[in-house]
Amino acid sequence: MACPTVLPALPKNWNEPTSPAKSTSPVVQRKLLPAGAAYLAHVQRAINNLSFEQYDKQVEEEQERLKALNADGLNGEDDLGVGDEEEFPELLLLDPKEWKKQDHYQVLGLSHLRYNATPEQIKIAHRKKVLKHHPDKKAGISHSTNDDAFFKCIQKAFEVLTHPEKRHQFDSVDPHYLSLEEDTPTASDFRGKEDSVFFNTMGPVFEREARFSKKTPVPMLGSYDDSKETVEAFYDFWYNFDSWRSFEYLDKEVNEGSDSRDDKRYTEKKNKSERARRKKEDTARLRSLVDLTLSLDPRIKRIKQEEKEAREAKKRNKGGNTAVESKAKAEEAKRKAEEEAKRKEEEEKVARAEAKKAKAAAANAAKKARRAQRAAEEGTGDS
Repeated sequence: MACPTVLPALPKNWNEPTSPAKSTSPVVQRKLLPAGAAYLAHVQRAINNLSFEQYDKQVEEEQERLKALNADGLNGEDDLGVGDEEEFPELLLLDPKEWKKQDHYQVLGLSHLRYNATPEQIKIAHRKKVLKHHPDKKAGISHSTNDDAFFKCIQKAFEVLTHPEKRHQFDSVDPHYLSLEEDTPTASDFRGKEDSVFFNTMGPVFEREARFSKKTPVPMLGSYDDSKETVEAFYDFWYNFDSWRSFEYLDKEVNEGSDSRDDKRYTEKKNKSERARRKKEDTARLRSLVDLTLSLDPRIKRIKQEEKEAREAKKRNKGGNTAVESKAKAEEAKRKAEEEAKRKEEEEKVARAEAKKAKAAAANAAKKARRAQRAAEEGTGDS
């Protein structure tokens, strides 16, 4: 659409030239390329279907938001330790539809903090990512629609990590720690090594597992010089570890558009069974870890040696009383071993009962599904 143009009036002292110009520039055809702030503004208006007034209002709101962010100190030095993590190319190619498979801490640049990140740090990290990856900042670069896939991942990560229950569930299956759990040390890793290697390797493992404990404070592995009471308290706590860890985050969603109550109930039962299975496997994994640690703990060897020396010294001092005391200690050790065996047997019995119950529930569900199918087929035959 042509825009009408009104030319200004000629100056009063202007005189028409009496002769044509002696020389004129030749006609040259030039190619004009769209560029500059005015063109970018035009592209943003076209993509978002905005009028000039709407675009100006959006720009003003963005400027006010930037001022508010600056007032919060995001451009200063005090960002509460959030920092600026490197963004790898594969991170920017994440599919927002696969949000359950993504590392939300990495998306927000909080990989170095993870479950230790405070709500304030999560908000600051989110604001930084929004400032950097807002779709409006990419408008006009490719002369096409905005690529806001990673921005959607940012918004989803913020939604999960600011919701206490959702964050609780995600922390239970944090992919970073799941990969570390798969790389658990073995006995061969310590064969022929110094005692310090044991504490430097296993200490961080228990620090990582401690975050799942319902009880606090959680005793850590400690050092070689710990007393017998300290060592026994450590293993007593970890053999009776009470974990809050859950696996709801991995639940399968009910099929979209399905109004069938049977489908929903079947999915819920299956999710419940899977959570129980994962919980049982996690308990067994932790028990194996504690067993391995106990078998390799150099403090146990030191304590046994100290007790042996104490018995020999007492035997030399008291003579025949040593045999009686040794017998009493042996009986006490035997009693403890029997109690431990009984406790393990009870745990295994409970585990078998739960597995049997889960199997029966699955069989009932399958039976119900077959019954419903036969009823449907009979109804079709009658019609």
